[in-house]
Amino acid sequence: MSTPETRRLVAKLWNYCDVLRDDGVSTIDYVEQLTYLLFLKMGHERANRGIFADRALQPVADAWQSLLDADGQELEDTYNHVLREFGQRKDTLGVIFRKAQNRIQDPAKLKRLIVDLINGQQWSNQGVDVKGDAYEELLAKGAEDVKSGAGQYFTPRELIAAMVDCVQPGPDDIVCDPACGTGGFLLAAHDYIQDKHGANMTPEQRDRLAGEGIRGFELVDGTARLAAMNMLLHGIGKPNGPSLIQVGDALAEPSNIYPSVVLANPPFGRKSSITIVGEDGRVGREDIEYSRQDFWVTTKNKQLNFVQHIASMLGIPGRAAVVLPDNVLFEGGAGETIRRRLLKQFDVHTMLRLPTGIFYAGGVKANVLFFDKKPARPEAPWTSKLWVYDFRTGQHFTLKQNRLTREHLQDFVDSYRPGEPRESRQESERFKPFSYDELMARDKVNLDITWLKDPSLEDADSLLPPEVIAREIVEDLTAALTEFTAIAEALEQAKETRSVE
Repeated sequence: MSTPETRRLVAKLWNYCDVLRDDGVSTIDYVEQLTYLLFLKMGHERANRGIFADRALQPVADAWQSLLDADGQELEDTYNHVLREFGQRKDTLGVIFRKAQNRIQDPAKLKRLIVDLINGQQWSNQGVDVKGDAYEELLAKGAEDVKSGAGQYFTPRELIAAMVDCVQPGPDDIVCDPACGTGGFLLAAHDYIQDKHGANMTPEQRDRLAGEGIRGFELVDGTARLAAMNMLLHGIGKPNGPSLIQVGDALAEPSNIYPSVVLANPPFGRKSSITIVGEDGRVGREDIEYSRQDFWVTTKNKQLNFVQHIASMLGIPGRAAVVLPDNVLFEGGAGETIRRRLLKQFDVHTMLRLPTGIFYAGGVKANVLFFDKKPARPEAPWTSKLWVYDFRTGQHFTLKQNRLTREHLQDFVDSYRPGEPRESRQESERFKPFSYDELMARDKVNLDITWLKDPSLEDADSLLPPEVIAREIVEDLTAALTEFTAIAEALEQAKETRSVE
C-alpha cells in the first residue's frame, strides 16, 4: 500500500543508494545494510520508551548509541564488531545478522547513512504499517537490480495478492512458505487474516498470528535476513524470540512443521546444486540428489523436489498454491510419476497459466497450481476435475511499460469463486475443466494444456509493439535454452554413469 509518507521515505532512502553505487555497493547490498541499521535503530527506540520500554532490547540500543558516538575508523571498527557480535546469537536477531558484513567502506558515508537518513526518522512510534510498506518497496527496487540476481527471490506482489485471495488463510491456520525469499507470501497471508478476521480474533489467535502461525524457510542467508526484518517491521515475531524464518535447505530433510496452508514460489532453475569452494579457492558446483523416504521419486530437478516436499509437509486438511515452471507440467520420467501421484492422492483442482514478462528473472514461463490434501483414500483418486485458467494466451506484459496489476487477475479470482463450492464454477473462454480420466489419458499425463489462439498471430491489426515482441522472443529463447541445457546435462550424466559401470 503506497502512501505519500511511504513514497517520501523510500525516495529519501533510495536517493542515497545512488551515492553508494559509485563505491561499488549494489542495490541489494544497500538494502541489506539498511536492514542491519534499521533494526539497531528500532531496538534503540523501543528500549527507550519510558515505562513501555522493552528491556530485552537494551543491547541493541547500546549498539546503536555506540555507532552514533563514533566517527572515522572507530565507526567502521565499531560497526564490524556489532555485526559479528549479533551474528552469533540464536534468536531472530541472530538470523538478521548471520554472516553479516559491512559493505560500506567509506566511514563518512556510513556516518551520513546512520545520522541523517536512519536516526533522523522515528521508525517505531507510528506503528509498523508505513515503515513495513516502505521496506517492502525497497525490496521491490532491489529485485529490479538485474545484475544482483535478487529478482529470483521476489514474486510480483500482485500475483501474491490474487493467490492469497483464492486460498483464504484464516486465524486458525499455520501458513508456511518453504522457499520464502523476502517474505512476500507470508506478509500477504498475515495482512489478509488481519483484515478479514482481525476484529473477531481471540487473544490466542492474535498471539498465534504474531508468532508460530506464520513460518518460512530460506536457503540464502542474505535473503533470510531480509525476510526476518520484513516480518518484524510488520509486527510478526519478536527480535529476541525464536526466529520464524529457518535458514537452511528445506529439501534436505522432512519438514518439522505441518502447515494447513502452503504458499510458495520455489526458486527458478531446474537442478538442485550447492556451491563448493576448494582449498585452492576455485569455485565449483555439486549436484544434489535428495534421497528422502517421504518422496515418491529421487530426482535432481529442484522444482519437482519442491512439489514433493510441499506435498509431504502439508497438513490434513491442507491447501496449497504453488508457482511452478512449465517443465513441471510436461517433463517425463520423475515428472510423470509425480503428476500421477499428485492427481491421485491430492485434490488438484485449479491451475492458472501465467503470462510472460511479469517476473524479474528472465525466461520464466510459469503457472500456479492449487491443490488440497485430504485423508488417504486408496480406492479412488481425490482429483475429479482440474480447472485451467489460461491467462497467458493473448496477454503481454512488461516490467515497465505494461506492468501486471491486481485488477488484471480479478477475472481469474472471480472465476475461482473463493469460499464457494467448486460445483458453482462456470466455464468460460479462458476457464475450462478437465476430468481426471482426461488428464490421465494424456501422453505422460501432460498438464501443459492450451486451447486458445493468440489473436496477434492471426490479425495484422493487433500486432504487438516491437519492444514487447522482442521481450517475448528473449523469454522464449531463454526458456528453450534452459530446457536444452538440462537435456544436455542429463545425457552427459547418463554417459558418465555408463562409463563407470
